[in-house]
Amino acid sequence: MGLSSAGTGGAVVIDDVTVEKVWDRLRSDPKAVLVDVRTKAEWSFVGVPDLAPAGKQLHLVEWQTFPAGQVDPQFADKLMSALEAASVGKDDEIFFLCRSGGRSMAAAGAMAAKGYLRCRNVADGFEGPLDPRRHRGGSVGWKAAGLPWTQT
Repeated sequence: MGLSSAGTGGAVVIDDVTVEKVWDRLRSDPKAVLVDVRTKAEWSFVGVPDLAPAGKQLHLVEWQTFPAGQVDPQFADKLMSALEAASVGKDDEIFFLCRSGGRSMAAAGAMAAKGYLRCRNVADGFEGPLDPRRHRGGSVGWKAAGLPWTQT
């Protein structure tokens, strides 16, 4: 699964990448970054990826505001400023993460439209979809894969 759309510069394709492959890329590529686009409430109460073992810093920029749930019209500008401050170039690999992969796909598409060439969506996100018991985080996603994470 991925996003593909034609733009003025040609086709924009956002690939879905498994959490395991994302973790491998973050550890092996010194320029690869992870952007968590969930809300502040999710970061606080659900947790965030811990990139310290990979020697990386997590970028936290909300795609949607909480509690309104509307896309932040300043998202791209905020993220571009954060990426520029971290010396992330438009040709560096950027992984986008949300709860289960929907918001992060939209955020990756927005940044690809701004000229970032290697935007990737983290498939299944931090917690994955609901399981048959209507719980998240137990079968797929960052947490379920046993990747490092922390909670405040």
